[in-house]
Amino acid sequence: MGKKALEGLRVLEMGQLIAGPSASRLLGEFGAEIIKVETPETGDPIRNWRVVENGTSLWWYVQSRNKKSVTINLREAEGQQLIRELVKEIDILIENFRPGTMEKWGLGYEDLKAINPGLIMIRVSGYGQDGPYRDKPGFGSIAEALGGLRYITGYPDRPPTRVGISIGDSLSALYSVIGALMAVFHRDVNKTGEGQVIDVALYESVFSMMESTLPEFDRKGVIRERTGSTLPGITPSNTYLCADGKYVVIGANGDAIFKRLMNAMGRADTAEDPRFENNSKRSEHADYLDNLIEDWTKSMPFDEVMRHLDEAKVPAGAIYSIEDIVNDPHYHSRQMIQEVNVEELGKLKMPGIVPKMSETPGQIEWAGPKLGQHTEGVLADKTNLSTEDIQVLREKGII
Repeated sequence: MGKKALEGLRVLEMGQLIAGPSASRLLGEFGAEIIKVETPETGDPIRNWRVVENGTSLWWYVQSRNKKSVTINLREAEGQQLIRELVKEIDILIENFRPGTMEKWGLGYEDLKAINPGLIMIRVSGYGQDGPYRDKPGFGSIAEALGGLRYITGYPDRPPTRVGISIGDSLSALYSVIGALMAVFHRDVNKTGEGQVIDVALYESVFSMMESTLPEFDRKGVIRERTGSTLPGITPSNTYLCADGKYVVIGANGDAIFKRLMNAMGRADTAEDPRFENNSKRSEHADYLDNLIEDWTKSMPFDEVMRHLDEAKVPAGAIYSIEDIVNDPHYHSRQMIQEVNVEELGKLKMPGIVPKMSETPGQIEWAGPKLGQHTEGVLADKTNLSTEDIQVLREKGII
């Protein structure tokens, strides 16, 4: 394999759990060197979240793949000084502490910029680095609520529900990476040499995904509500029951696609009906069309429904469980199910790399490391500390 896209980019990850560490994981998959700072005693809490085997969360091995684990006690002055030494040698620092924490340690942006003027600092927090909510504790779940996503998720006759993953954190990680790469471009390609702060608020990452909800409310007073599996104003696009109890998701909201669906259903009359000639008109009759389609899907098992839809080139698919995903040949063909060797576990399946790059593809080099596995190596390589100095720090509990 040739040179990776981000080879030579050096990242210091300070923080824990999901948003900040997810951002550095993405950078590390494409060749950036990721130095993850953890507390000496317990490390990142995600080491123990959800399903644990041999004392370590299976999630950890994915979330921290390609990272080097270095343990530093950030509450001690000598630990803070180690960060200052490491900052001399890095391009990007990612932190997701509560605003003000880094400043309390003497590690705010202005402090670190004096050491490394080209430093790019990604700061992920619940509400951002300023504003009236700045000091409130923020989690992804709260951000999903405040950002508007929870309000429209679920069925109208039931309380708001959540998406089954930490989507607010993951969106913030994506915006962090986008910001980091734009900042690197500005600094290195535009040759300004300037570092900068990238302020990513979890609630804003969610809010930015909310499509047309704001202008619709602004101009028409429309408040989008929970609508279950339907998407109001986009017709037909829904989930339909098949004869064997399975569900099929059909998106036939394009005008030509709608006609192909109706013809596949043997409803040429509906395909040519002027009441359904465009999306706006179809949306006025959404319930009628959904009932018509489900009467058809309920007349045969899922596989037969899919055969008709595939032949008609109508976008459709099953609702996959993780078992379905693991057994799907397309996932394997696209290398989205990869096996990585983990010490004491053997081979562990984990998601592959996104996106696919033709010349500089990403790679999983190793699974999440043991706590402090790379402390000595990183400090010896990135600082002027001797072997004896490092041993003294370890005896004092700084590392």
